[in-house]
Amino acid sequence: MAFLFLFIDGLGTGERDASKNPCAHPGIRHLACFSGDPAGSACGCKPIDANLGMPGLPQSATGQTALFTGINAAECIGRHLAGFPNRELRGILKEHSLLKRMCEMGRKTVFYNAYRPIFFSLPEEKKWKLSATTVITLAAGLSFRTLTDLGDGKALYHDLTNESLIQRGFDIPLFTVEQAAHILAGALREHDFILYEYFLTDHAGHSQDIGSAAAEIRKLDRWTDRLLDGIRPEDTVLLTSDHGNIEDLSVKTHTRNPAMMRIWGPGRDFLENRIRSIQDVTPAVIEWMGAVSA
Repeated sequence: MAFLFLFIDGLGTGERDASKNPCAHPGIRHLACFSGDPAGSACGCKPIDANLGMPGLPQSATGQTALFTGINAAECIGRHLAGFPNRELRGILKEHSLLKRMCEMGRKTVFYNAYRPIFFSLPEEKKWKLSATTVITLAAGLSFRTLTDLGDGKALYHDLTNESLIQRGFDIPLFTVEQAAHILAGALREHDFILYEYFLTDHAGHSQDIGSAAAEIRKLDRWTDRLLDGIRPEDTVLLTSDHGNIEDLSVKTHTRNPAMMRIWGPGRDFLENRIRSIQDVTPAVIEWMGAVSA
């Protein structure tokens, strides 16, 4: 029995309007979640609040800190903060990291994203000033996946297929979406808890290019479909985000829309009943993992 946490940056729950929301395009199955849909509907999608009780647009640093710790980071610093976590947010992440908690519970835990060689040459102080996912991995004392791991089928890059690495000149195999799904589904047989981050959705949302945004959603939806085909019945998969963006291409910014949340597997009802905002995700996941090991 394993748990897979899919963090999809900038994926909100928007309107059923294909002119601005690529999730509303024909053929989208798993990410076709819209405002006004009842929780627990046939699509199995539950929108969750990402505003953290603060005015203004939700941002990555505070949203991801809240998502991965259960602490209202925006309230702690009095505002939403974009980009990478600042010193105060890093302190919260270090102390309350979801990955750290999984390790403390004795769970075999991994952050499955592969890092380029340049990351490993950075001084330790610089690494702590990078993304929230980097900070929580450091806080848990976990090893980072390398391009060697990637080539061996034991990691995924942030674009799933390695296309961007190949364009940079790295001698890395090109994965199909189906291969990427097979690799991650197989990893659930070797680990108790896996975190994987996909942030090209947020980039596509900022571009306001309906073509590229639709391509990202189609790729992600197809990958999710193949991934679900490959997991065991006893595994739980949670897909959620830190804030909205790609679901409303009529604006270049993030949105105040709810973050999208989808859950598959035996933990679905338990988690859906406990999660109303991004701040609830980590406490609910910890409670579920404790319950299934009791």
